[in-house]
Amino acid sequence: MENEKDLSNYRKVYEKSELIETNIPDNPIPLFQQWFDEVETSGGEDEANTMTISTIGLDGFPKNRVVLLKRFTAEGFVFYTNYNSEKGKALVANPNICASFFWPALERQVIIKGKAEKVEESLSDTYFASRPKGSQLGAVASQQSEVISSREVLEKELGKLETAYKDKDVPRPKYWGGYNIAPISIEFWQGRPNRLHDRIRYTRDGHDWRRERLSP
Repeated sequence: MENEKDLSNYRKVYEKSELIETNIPDNPIPLFQQWFDEVETSGGEDEANTMTISTIGLDGFPKNRVVLLKRFTAEGFVFYTNYNSEKGKALVANPNICASFFWPALERQVIIKGKAEKVEESLSDTYFASRPKGSQLGAVASQQSEVISSREVLEKELGKLETAYKDKDVPRPKYWGGYNIAPISIEFWQGRPNRLHDRIRYTRDGHDWRRERLSP
């Protein structure tokens, strides 16, 4: 059959690390910090903060897309977007969200389930002001997820904005800002030999966390 490719023989041996209960904390955030730092220092990933987020769209279908993590604390994981985008509208209707990190250089994944909530406007203002001016203008020029007739529409709008804000600061649009993913569960996956991977899931239990090992 044309355009068919059998991938059944793809194989990889996972043996770079392990995830053992005696060596990990009771709280998942310090472990995430440790893993993130190790990915950064390993040099094996171009953007360690790349994450895939999944939302339930207004059409009832789940949808994944890649965004960039810009902040994480004990309260959650923050990314920025256009609130009027497809994902923004989806989160208004259903704030349940899943975020995942895949760091193949260290044979690791992290899967975070939680609820998305808008961050304080002051935090969005601060981050927007830190962006390059071209990125700021791009956020204003693009009505994210809306159908447009051609790329020229965007380029013309960007040109107008470059002229209008040539010697001015670009204010953050009210429709653009951050979401915090308040985690309900965080699963850490470490590749191991013979497909007996380590999976440790932390689940929010009031103010504390419950830790469990999952079968691979």
